[in-house]
Formats: sequence, C-alpha cells, structure tokens
Amino acid sequence: MGRHIASNFLTIAIVLMIAVAGAIAWGQRQYVAPGPLAEAICLRVEPGSNFRTVADELVAQDAVASGYVLKVGADYEGRAENLKAGSFLIGPKASMQEIVAALTGEGQSTCGTEINFRIGVLASDVVVRELDPATNEYVEIAKFDPAAEAAPEVYAERVEDASVRLRVTLAEGTTSWQAVEGLKLAGFLAGEVAEVPPEGSLAPDSYEVTKGSVRADVLAEMQRRQAAVLAEAWEGRAEGLPYETPEEAMVMASIIEKETGVPEERRQVASVFVNRLRQEMKLQTDPTVIYGLTKGQGALGRGLRQSELRSNTPYNTYVIDGLPPGPIANPGAESIRAALDPDRTEFLFFVADGTGGHAFAETLAEHNDNVERWRAIEAEQGAEGETGTQTE
Repeated sequence: MGRHIASNFLTIAIVLMIAVAGAIAWGQRQYVAPGPLAEAICLRVEPGSNFRTVADELVAQDAVASGYVLKVGADYEGRAENLKAGSFLIGPKASMQEIVAALTGEGQSTCGTEINFRIGVLASDVVVRELDPATNEYVEIAKFDPAAEAAPEVYAERVEDASVRLRVTLAEGTTSWQAVEGLKLAGFLAGEVAEVPPEGSLAPDSYEVTKGSVRADVLAEMQRRQAAVLAEAWEGRAEGLPYETPEEAMVMASIIEKETGVPEERRQVASVFVNRLRQEMKLQTDPTVIYGLTKGQGALGRGLRQSELRSNTPYNTYVIDGLPPGPIANPGAESIRAALDPDRTEFLFFVADGTGGHAFAETLAEHNDNVERWRAIEAEQGAEGETGTQTE
C-alpha cells in the first residue's frame, strides 16, 4: 500500500515537473517571439511607474499578449528595477524582450516630443517636434528664434516635461564664438562659460542633453569629439601633404568648410589648396579675409571691398603666404577628412558656377573663362555676391 502511494506521488511529481518545464519553455518562447502589435506606438511611462502598470498598458494597446510573461521576463533578466520614465517607440511585432530592452536601456526617450536647439552660422533657432510612430517621421509643431522671439506656449510646456528629449545641434562652419553665444540662449542649460574654446576645436554634431546640463560640459564634449575625429583622420592621412601638424590640417579643414556647401566637392576644393601650397602660391580665399575682419563674431553681411582684399592682416590669404595662423570655423568631420585625403587633381582655381557648386580649372585662362560665366550669371540674377575665389 505504502509503495503504491509513493509511486503515485512520484508520478504526480514527475507530471508537475514536466508541466512546469513546459510552462517555462512556453513563457520563454512567448518572451522572445514577435508580438501582436500591428502598428508602431509611442508608449508613455510616467515617473513612478512599475512593470506591472506598464504591462497592463501594453496589453491594453495589444502590444503584448501576456503582461505576466513580460513582467516575469523583465525580472528574470534583471531589468525590472531599471524601468525609465519617458516616451518610447515600440515597433510593429516587437517582442517582449525588445520592449523591455527599450524601456530599460541607456539614453533618453525614443519618441514623443523632441526640442532641438540649433546653432547655425547666421542664426540659432529652436524646433519643437513630435515623432509620428506610424511613419517614424518627426512633425514640427513649433519653431522660433530665441534671440528675437518669445518662446511659444507649447515650448514652455514641453521643456518642463522630463520625458521630452533635449538636443543641442551645432552646424558645420559655425565659429566657437557663435557656439558659445548660442548656448547662452539655451534656457534649459545651466552654468556660465568662462572662455570661448579655441577656433576649430568644436565638433559640429547633435548632442543629447538633459535639463540643467552644464554649458561648459557640453562644450567639453564637443571638443572631445572633434579631437577624436582629427586624431583618426591624421592617423590615416595621405602621404606628402603640405602640413607639418594636425593643427595645420585643421586650419585647412576650416577653409574647406567655409568654401563649399556641396559635400561632393570637399576633396576637390582641398586639392586646389594643397596644389597651391605645394607650388607656393597664395591661397587667395575670401572666407579667411572675412574671418580677419569679423574675428568669427557673426557674419560680415556684405561683400568684401577691394581695400580689404589688399589689407595686410594675418588672415588675408591674398597677401600672406601659406595658411593663416589658425582655423576660421569649426569644420565638420568630412571637411577634416577631405583636408587629410584630398583628390589627386591639377586644379589651381575654382569659382562659383551658379548651381551652388563650383567650376574648377587647372590654368588661369580656364579660370578667367569660368569667372566670366559666373559674372554673366550674377548679372542675370541681379546679384552682388562673391566673385569667386582663387583669382589672380
């Protein structure tokens, strides 16, 4: 009798163990399998939420089939205590494991509202936009000039929301003075800037920040990224370049940045200046003259005068030999790479061609023909813009 009862208990235990193992295996498959969500959603996680309330919301939005499996999976992976407040993009068919990773990973919100403070060459602006989860594209809801306009109500509301993503974006070709002046206008940042960083030392890029981030820390990160880009490009530089130091290469990169807004032209423009340095020709580039006049503190706002092109200043490359004493802007990574790996050409001249790009020439005669064509285009447009660069 006792043996029979023991046998029954053993059978029941084995059945239970098989059932538990089966349930665990089923739960594991459910946790990593594609979910039921048909279209992407932006999930808002309020401060103080836990995985139980989040799981209930995901079930209500048909993003997961089982809130219990989601919570157990988060506990098993040791992520349950890492739940972040914010707004998170949950893609179609996202598995529970992918959802948990999105809600507990590093970084800020991945959807919802974003405020981007953009520092440009001519002005700064603030853009408030929201991500449409269905299209995964941002929709602009407000834009204003912080130097000239009062912040709209939607900005004032959203900037106080901890789930809103905050960014500072530095445009290519801005000067360090412009970067500092722009950061001063970013009201969600804190702290004073003791001094303007060296010209060329800031990386044009987009930077995620949080409310109360210190301005000096943002500038330090810009400098760190720029130093890394320059070091990598210098390490892989082409042979025979007319620069003795990375700092000289940065000067060249800043000139390239200011001379062309066409990405495909950067290495061609670099080749012109490299060829001129090799032949001991003056660089004769307008942006350096302009920098000598403005010291990087804003745009000149007019064309250069002949007297300014003849003035003997350290940045007047129509007068001085070689490179100017320092960078004239903060160049982007591609301009730095172009300076250190230019195209192999015989070009010595270039001038605007009316399309936003430039016409390149190997001889002065060819260049003069290109200049005449540009002047004809200017006359048609009634413009009084630049007459070109690298003229003799």
